[in-house]
Amino acid sequence: MPHPTSAPGIDLWLTFYQELTDPRLLDELRGLLSEAERQQAARFHFADDRKRYLATRALVRTVLSRYAPVAPTDWVFTANAYGRPQIDPCHGEAAGLHFNLSHTQGLIVLGVARHGALGVDVEHLHARQVSPGLGERFFSPAEAAALAAVPPAQRQARFFEYWTFKEAYIKARGMGLSIPLDRFGFDYPHEHAVQLTIDPALGDDAQRWQFWQFRPTPDHLLAICTERPPTPLPTPTLRRVVPTLADEVWPAMVMRESWVGY
Repeated sequence: MPHPTSAPGIDLWLTFYQELTDPRLLDELRGLLSEAERQQAARFHFADDRKRYLATRALVRTVLSRYAPVAPTDWVFTANAYGRPQIDPCHGEAAGLHFNLSHTQGLIVLGVARHGALGVDVEHLHARQVSPGLGERFFSPAEAAALAAVPPAQRQARFFEYWTFKEAYIKARGMGLSIPLDRFGFDYPHEHAVQLTIDPALGDDAQRWQFWQFRPTPDHLLAICTERPPTPLPTPTLRRVVPTLADEVWPAMVMRESWVGY
């Protein structure tokens, strides 16, 4: 059944894929994939990677079918010049849906929007230790300096605050790492705000974009970037979903969002 609302806005669909343990459910999800996707799933060496890939592809197919009269098995996808997946034009009006995926240890997030470009990034805050010097390597000079000034006990979390915003922005642009990470940056005008600054050489306008950041679990950080439509967007809706079975609203407070003062 298509999703009931057609108003501008962003829906975020969360799947905790490690909880998918029923063999019958996993077989059902496998049946939704294309032959090429099933072959790709089989190539992963580790069971966790195979399950994450399976859940990711099933999540995309079942959720998009909530927004358009297309069966989950019938979706066809292409990629843009930078390798970003998108809905094939053969789907007509449904090809106008914007979606973006991100996954990390334990969690897959799918963002869907109707109004414009969208990027999402989710990271597990403790899956890997951030080594000294990463900020200087990947961040703008202002970000690197701000990160270095954070107390050591808070530096890991602050690194991922910057990182998720930066990943969400380049994913919304649809150009991947062809955008230099040190040529744009984020700062925090106050505790719950975020502001984007872009080097003029990149040819983009910071006010074109809107951001949010959530903490969906104590271990995960999630950032969203989207084009600003003419009218204000509501706060994104988060839903926890088990593909083909059930979904529920997932409560998560906004940690940061675009500062209206810039």
